[in-house]
Amino acid sequence: MRLAALAVVAASVLGLAACSQGEDAPAPPAETPAPAASLAGVDLTQPLSLLGTEPFWGIRLTGEELVYSGVDRPEQRAPQPALTVQGTVATLQTRSAEGTTFEITLTATECSDGMSDRTFPLTAMVKVGEETLMGCAASTAALERTGESGPVV
Repeated sequence: MRLAALAVVAASVLGLAACSQGEDAPAPPAETPAPAASLAGVDLTQPLSLLGTEPFWGIRLTGEELVYSGVDRPEQRAPQPALTVQGTVATLQTRSAEGTTFEITLTATECSDGMSDRTFPLTAMVKVGEETLMGCAASTAALERTGESGPVV
């Protein structure tokens, strides 16, 4: 009788051991992709246009380079690092081949260029060397879709 009881206990232990070996470890959670950098609904990973008046100037951020131009100003190009976003502000710093430094600050506040009836989603402050320029910014695609009045979205 003791032998039968011992056999039942051994079978139970082996059965439990077999069950526990079949369990898989839980799968690690899937990584979620980082959200695209955006500010005021503008995808900062897409081409952006910045512009200002008095004096007239413009900057295109193509994703690979910064292209600066203006009335009576030579065009300059510089590599474009990614914008750094902190809260409602995005910043970028770079230097052209000619040695000109560019410091861009975009703020998520509505902006008017003062010359048209358009409203832009971003306000731009650009330091070109020692000169500080004020203007507006939006995605290049939105600017191309918008006429001379209304919101640039």
